[in-house]
Amino acid sequence: PLHLHAAGRYWPLTAPGLARRLSVPAVSTSPSPVPSDTDDVHEYAAKLGFEKVSEQVIDECKSAAVLYKHKKTGAEVMSVANDDENKVFGIVFRTPPKNSTGIPHILEHSVLCGSRKYPLKEPFVELLKGSLHTFLNAFTYPDRTCYPVASTNTKDFYNLVDVYLDAVFFPKCVEDFQTFQQEGWHYELNSPEEEISYKGVVFNEMKGVYSQPDNIMGRVSQQALSPDNTYGVDCGGDPNDIPKLTFEEFKEFHSKFYHPSNARIWFYGDDDTKERLRILSEYLDLFEASAARNESKVMPQKLFKEPVRIAEKYPAGQEGDLKKKYMVCTNWLLSEEPLDVETELALGFLDHLLLGTPASPLRRILLESGLGEAIVGGGVEDELLQPQFSIGLKGVSEDNIEKVEELVMQILKNLAEEGFAPEAVEASMNTIEFSLRENNTGSFPRGLSLMLRSMGKWIYDMDPFEPLKYEQPLQQLKARIAEKGSKAVFSPLIEKYILNNVHRVTVEMQPDPEKASRDEAAEKEILKQVKSSMTQEDLAELARATKELKDKQETPDPPEALKAVPSLSLQDIPKKPIHVPIEVGEINGVKVLQHDLFTNDVVYSEVVFDMGSMKKEHLQLLPLFCQSLLEMGTKDMDFVQLNQLIGRKTGGISVYPLTSSIKGKEDPLTRVVVRGKAMSTRVEDLFHLMNCLLQDVQFTEQQRFKQFVSQSKARMENRLRGSGHGIAAARMDAKLNAAGWISEQMGGVSYLEYLRDLETKIDQDWDRISASLEEMRKSLFSKEGCLINITSDSKNLEKSGQHIAKFLDALPSSPSLGSDPWLSRLPSVNEAIVIPTQVNYVGKAGNLYQSGYQLNGSAYVISKHISNTWLWDRVRVSGGAYGGFCDFDTHSG
Repeated sequence: PLHLHAAGRYWPLTAPGLARRLSVPAVSTSPSPVPSDTDDVHEYAAKLGFEKVSEQVIDECKSAAVLYKHKKTGAEVMSVANDDENKVFGIVFRTPPKNSTGIPHILEHSVLCGSRKYPLKEPFVELLKGSLHTFLNAFTYPDRTCYPVASTNTKDFYNLVDVYLDAVFFPKCVEDFQTFQQEGWHYELNSPEEEISYKGVVFNEMKGVYSQPDNIMGRVSQQALSPDNTYGVDCGGDPNDIPKLTFEEFKEFHSKFYHPSNARIWFYGDDDTKERLRILSEYLDLFEASAARNESKVMPQKLFKEPVRIAEKYPAGQEGDLKKKYMVCTNWLLSEEPLDVETELALGFLDHLLLGTPASPLRRILLESGLGEAIVGGGVEDELLQPQFSIGLKGVSEDNIEKVEELVMQILKNLAEEGFAPEAVEASMNTIEFSLRENNTGSFPRGLSLMLRSMGKWIYDMDPFEPLKYEQPLQQLKARIAEKGSKAVFSPLIEKYILNNVHRVTVEMQPDPEKASRDEAAEKEILKQVKSSMTQEDLAELARATKELKDKQETPDPPEALKAVPSLSLQDIPKKPIHVPIEVGEINGVKVLQHDLFTNDVVYSEVVFDMGSMKKEHLQLLPLFCQSLLEMGTKDMDFVQLNQLIGRKTGGISVYPLTSSIKGKEDPLTRVVVRGKAMSTRVEDLFHLMNCLLQDVQFTEQQRFKQFVSQSKARMENRLRGSGHGIAAARMDAKLNAAGWISEQMGGVSYLEYLRDLETKIDQDWDRISASLEEMRKSLFSKEGCLINITSDSKNLEKSGQHIAKFLDALPSSPSLGSDPWLSRLPSVNEAIVIPTQVNYVGKAGNLYQSGYQLNGSAYVISKHISNTWLWDRVRVSGGAYGGFCDFDTHSG
């Protein structure tokens, strides 16, 4: 498992993993001609000191890309030109750490705290206030640090680029010990009589990370797989090691690795390619070449001669049977040498075949075995120098640990011998090809997704174009499967890279209810010894330094420093909002919303049903009902066949509840959404399959339903530790308005309590649960209160009408049953929820409407302003906290 850290948040990997690049509805960029004045650009580049290394047209993302090298320093620049208005810039340095003090992560936070041209405490925060950015953050990978920005406004974009370039090359933090203390770690002592404590943003962030069992397992697995290179340590920082980092080491790391000779720079979008190079040359020309590129090289891990087993403890709560809370994960390092592009693509397909859907055999058989509650391990991870494969279970009984590993090996052995069903291969092929061609990254900028994909090779001095050009290797792989059969393609991969590969690490995580208190006691003992080794003068000096740091953190930047940060004026902001075309029509008495947009021949559809007629007592069953529709079978097909059919014919179907308050109303909006997408030639299949899910799925598979409950419970328990701020926010919302109460019942602490109770009832009361699911179907899915929302170009919209009509004809026309008003709230009291974690999550909320507030646009400005000023300074900067702050719900009541 790959871990990224981000300045603004802990950032899960969104884009590059092949099987994980699947689906969020969005609108594709329309085709565009490639710029024609390239010779002129190359002449201009040469004058600025850049030489062209390579130039390619990348049809897959409708772009012309040029790789330049800055002659003086060796900095490499990828300039990607197309008509995407969402422009992206990124600068990436190879930053391999030698220990787990978290130096790359602390530096990633710190360089954004003021620079030569922008001498503020935090230009990053000022940019958050006055920019139209579509992305503004930074990532720490195990071996590199990325600084990307994106904006659709050209002036804003170049402002962001300049601030980021100045930040990475000329940061104030290398001369400012207090920034190192604030973002990394320091001893805090308010008065000589009190106890000393540790403070620091990264220190606190990593304490949170090290409280989550899944994260601990991911770290242990990665470090055990590669003990001899940089992946054997934690780039984010181990809270036990962070306080060992000195300011001198911190400064030296910056001076060594944050240099143009070690930089890879990415530009993407519809801005002027000459202007990109001009801005860069102003910075790069200030440097001489350095040895950083060679010194930052990541050496491959040599493959083991025999497998390894590791047992580690993790902090567990007291509730439940601890003997059933073990975790086990088996991990392989797949290769010592880089793999060719077709093998990588084939491994991506294999990963999807094994684990990509609920019907995938490795995932399905492991969950059906009853040996554990939920899957751990991310399958194939191919973003570091050497690819790896991880799979296991959590919620395992102590005496089943070895059985899990044996079952993993047995399933893989059987698949190597028997191969995959042709329907499964076709479904995987269609799903992945659909995803690649759709190139749909949702709200994540497309250019950033491509940058991260490209960087997976470029950072290791390989071809940066290769990961962007999937068409040829995809056709070659399809041709091989057509000619030789899928078994001839995938079985050798399973045998060579997994079954016969002894570079295998099995990690067993043991629950320890005492670990959290032991760790806390050990930290207190270290701090006690630190204090006892200090003289009265030392203590007085530490108290003075603590006060000085707090005073600095709470003192606003002077007005002249604030003026240095570029911001937009009102004239730079377009007065008209982006217009999304909408046409309201009707088919068979049902309202249909149509959006005529270019979508690369994909049809996006949502069928929305009113939840209001459902009984209130069924509310907490709704998430499991939605999962059952997608993961149980019909009379004619088991769920595997149904899942494969969806994979073969569409780009995916999902079912989920939607809840929102409505401005000025007590009653909330409550809906169930069935969302799907398909190529225009498959729209009939899409609506037929939606109808099949809604009407033909049988709620009879007791054991499968039990799996859903166990998985959901494990997921909620993980969320309780890893996203405690989200749990707290949902809890507060549930005290303030009905929509918040509904959401918390289906995704908060109340839902976790419900799942724990339901798990014990399934075996005794299955008939009643199954009957409730059937009753929910009858009350939810009818023409009354239905709405269709569809997006594609006009030709496809017109063609889709007949298939929508047929779908609606098949829906029952049952009158609304009516139900109690959904006006419940949680009691409006303060509360504390105790969980085994090293960090606290705290929230406070109130309903402004109750004190007579009338909604207008100022609320959004106030919320943003408070978050990025007073709260940021007090809670994050001075308090060392990590996470989100202020949110304004516009419809609460």
